[in-house]
Amino acid sequence: MKLNQIAAALGLKSLNPVPAENLEMEISRAHASDLLSDVLANAPSGGVLLTIQVHLNVIAVALHAAQAAVIFTSGMVPEETVRNRAKEERIPLFSTEESTFDTAGRLYSMGIRGQYE
Repeated sequence: MKLNQIAAALGLKSLNPVPAENLEMEISRAHASDLLSDVLANAPSGGVLLTIQVHLNVIAVALHAAQAAVIFTSGMVPEETVRNRAKEERIPLFSTEESTFDTAGRLYSMGIRGQYE
């Protein structure tokens, strides 16, 4: 499923402008974690990261772990400096009011799987 389709289906709010080709990326994997060392060790490359962490290190970890996008859950929204850094690195950021659990469940019902499936 394409990233823009996921964003539309989940009603995600886009937090930064990104090139159109990023939104056309095919996504089949996701990882939900607030522990950044876990993201580095276990997030599947090319997936989307679900987290409530909103600091600058999230962008560095998402980049290093080759994440296609970051979805901030539970209404969390990073500061402008974080959004600007993600824009520079071409990492789409989204937010949702839904919990991480509910967002992960909705992604799973759409066919998005974790690392080990």
